[in-house]
Amino acid sequence: MFQDKYVFAQLTAFLNRSKFNRIVAKYDGDKYVKFFTCWNQLLTLMFGQLCNRESLRDLIVAIEAHANKTYHLGLGRNVTKSNLAKANQNRDYRIFEDFAYYLVDEARKKRAVNIFRLDGNVYAFDSTTIDLCLNVFWWAKFRRHKGGIKMHTLYDVETQVPAFFHITDARVHDSKAMDVIPYEVGSYYIFDRGYNDFKRLFKIETIESYFVIRAKKNLKYKTIQWKRRMPKNVLSDARIELIGYYPQKHYPNELRLVRYWDDEQKREFMFLTNAMHLTSIQVAELYKNRWQVELFFKWLKQHLKIKKFWGTTQNAVRIQIYSAISAYCLVAIVQHDMKLERSTYEVLQILSISLTDKTHLTNLFDKAKFKNDKDRCGSSEPNLFNFFIFRNYFVIFLTCCIIFYQSCF
Repeated sequence: MFQDKYVFAQLTAFLNRSKFNRIVAKYDGDKYVKFFTCWNQLLTLMFGQLCNRESLRDLIVAIEAHANKTYHLGLGRNVTKSNLAKANQNRDYRIFEDFAYYLVDEARKKRAVNIFRLDGNVYAFDSTTIDLCLNVFWWAKFRRHKGGIKMHTLYDVETQVPAFFHITDARVHDSKAMDVIPYEVGSYYIFDRGYNDFKRLFKIETIESYFVIRAKKNLKYKTIQWKRRMPKNVLSDARIELIGYYPQKHYPNELRLVRYWDDEQKREFMFLTNAMHLTSIQVAELYKNRWQVELFFKWLKQHLKIKKFWGTTQNAVRIQIYSAISAYCLVAIVQHDMKLERSTYEVLQILSISLTDKTHLTNLFDKAKFKNDKDRCGSSEPNLFNFFIFRNYFVIFLTCCIIFYQSCF
């Protein structure tokens, strides 16, 4: 199937082009387009993401260096800086948004596991701020002399794939993004302390879902019932009612407050939850896994290019973010379908230097069974690192130095 195909072409074979074409037709993306189609644009952006290009010019220089391969890579024959810049500026970002969501669903279906052995899915919700230069990105006003956008992400902890993402101005408070989360009945949602909005948390309870959130230090409450026997590291586990006019009005039902001591960080954590059926250790473990969304943000910024953008308009920025998420999901799908033993980081590092090779993916990701250094040095093949050969080269070099020194005098 992949014989004589470039590595990048083998990767993109895992994408559903028919689905993408239907999305393009929905938004008239290729209307009046003759050469550089939306499909070419998507693959060009994903190529830049996977080979770690820093800028639009950097990407075009890399593509021009492989001009005779662009057609077979799927990028088309008309990839120029002006074509790509105009496409990013003018084409509907919803094409790439819808396809990114499609890939998210596919990746989650393939990687579905039940780590926590709970009936519902487990999600961590958080945001990351991407700083922008206000003089260039004039539409992303954040502070007086600073621009920025926020990427709010609902991260599926068990499949390690983002399930939902929402892009806003950096000025928008984190808790306001809770209004757009597509909540599922019976699922679990993990929040950091910045999302202590009891009116929005009560909405989660009304749809019969569950949340675990880190409580604020100034939380005012009345204890209703204590649990007496505590597991290790659990300091207390109690049912409580909120005190105060607005907290009680916004959340009239009982809550559960778990105080937990973390041996690694040597500090105490307080968790609020409406999941009365979970053990206190399960509550702590759920919140502990919230860090996976932080690792996802770190990974996305370091290994896929969403910190430096290839366009200045809001449309171009959105397209680049969605193409980065699509690239992430593509790697996740390839990992599952090929049953790779390598980590996502290793896969990306290998791909970044191999996209234009004609190596089969199976051979590319196969962990080579090298012998140890001692065996290699003792092999019968010529080897510059063999001690005896190295000694001969050193003697020759020393002799040449002596001859040169004598000729100077």
